[in-house]
Amino acid sequence: MLEIALIILYILIALSLVIGLLINGVKPSKTLAWLLAIFTIPVGGILLYIMLGRNRRKKKLSQMREGILEVPSYSMDPALEQMHRKYRKLMTLVESASHYPPTDDNVVTLLEDGKQAFHNIFQALEDAEDYIYLQYYIFEEGELTDKLLSLFEKKKKKGVDIKLIYDGIGSYSLSSSYIKRLKSMGVEVFPFLPFRFGRFLASLNYRNHRKIIVVDGQVAFTGGINISDRYFKGDPNLGRWHDMHLAIKGPAVAHMEHVFISDWFMVSEQKIEMRCSPDSARKWEEDTLVQIVPSGPDDVFPTIEQSYLSIINEASEYLYITNPYIIPSAEIIKALQIACLSGVDVRLLVSEKSDSKLVDWTVMSYFEDFLKAGIRIYQFPHGFLHSKIIVSDDEVATVGTANIDVRSFEHNYEVNALIYDKTVAKKLKKNFIMDCAESQEVQRDDILDRPEFQKLKEGLARVFAPLL
Repeated sequence: MLEIALIILYILIALSLVIGLLINGVKPSKTLAWLLAIFTIPVGGILLYIMLGRNRRKKKLSQMREGILEVPSYSMDPALEQMHRKYRKLMTLVESASHYPPTDDNVVTLLEDGKQAFHNIFQALEDAEDYIYLQYYIFEEGELTDKLLSLFEKKKKKGVDIKLIYDGIGSYSLSSSYIKRLKSMGVEVFPFLPFRFGRFLASLNYRNHRKIIVVDGQVAFTGGINISDRYFKGDPNLGRWHDMHLAIKGPAVAHMEHVFISDWFMVSEQKIEMRCSPDSARKWEEDTLVQIVPSGPDDVFPTIEQSYLSIINEASEYLYITNPYIIPSAEIIKALQIACLSGVDVRLLVSEKSDSKLVDWTVMSYFEDFLKAGIRIYQFPHGFLHSKIIVSDDEVATVGTANIDVRSFEHNYEVNALIYDKTVAKKLKKNFIMDCAESQEVQRDDILDRPEFQKLKEGLARVFAPLL
């Protein structure tokens, strides 16, 4: 009788989850994947869904986040707006969804790989006089964090306010002793959704993948680079990590600061005021147009995914994408295919190997869909290529933290910088072509002729792609 009762209970729980899937309007591909998991993996399927499947898009992770601080307004030079008419819809889309308008009078510096990025970051931190805000998905102890510890101690003695957010899962290896040392010197430290037994199932799937530094409202950094020695030492399995980061000066810094303050309130319940505004930012000789694009699971719209789709749809000459995790939605696949079939030069640059075999198989499972439309694919062999870049038509680029997958679009807190600038776009285009020259182009015949066992692994991985 007990066994029958447990079976009935299991069936009722499974049915209730299925009803929830249908009521919440989950995409059909995800619904089918979760149905498969729930009904073919006894007990484990239900646990997986509870941990990873529940959609909190309409159930905000923090109601307190809503309206804590109004986004700083900004009025762009009308002449500059006229210059970028082609991307006016993209600008409006992002502003409507996230409330962050584009700003001009910015200086954007591309920081390729860890050595260059950390040189610029530490230089800015050394110059800090008022405050330092940091936020990282991976904050991993090593030479970099030891150097930060010494710098923070020196800056705190001079009265600099330092606040740090680290992700509770991404920075799982961060020791309590290191955190205690930070707090003992006066650094304010909070984790984002840390691992706790009672909240594990509710929080595991929602991570803060952003990488942000703001110094004195004068300079901000963002991009793909985490705080980890792997960016200049490498690791045994993947070698050196290659990535792209940005240093931004100008009015866009205020919007980066607003993103941090919003997240700070979420983790600490402390409301802090903006210390800079776009209108009070220093005017620079350069005049780069930048728009900050944050996105998260509690937003009404998946803003970053929509911005990617808009760039793809507006491309007329070329579209070059660098990303290690290209596990696209059906909408992204169709948009890329349409662009290429319409005569746009579409190329994808991925890493030959990543930090997950399952991800490798899943990424490769989409190659045939791309190649049959004429999209060219290159695999970068020298270490792990971790950059998240799109550049198009020598006019627009996006650099940031978001991958091209469901996790970045729907489950993670991410932030990108949209750059409407010919000089920056041409630099990124040049870098892309150089990287492709060092990479192996994927041939359609090789994909069609790959072993059946490889196809099986990719097929199984792809079934669970909506869950990754």
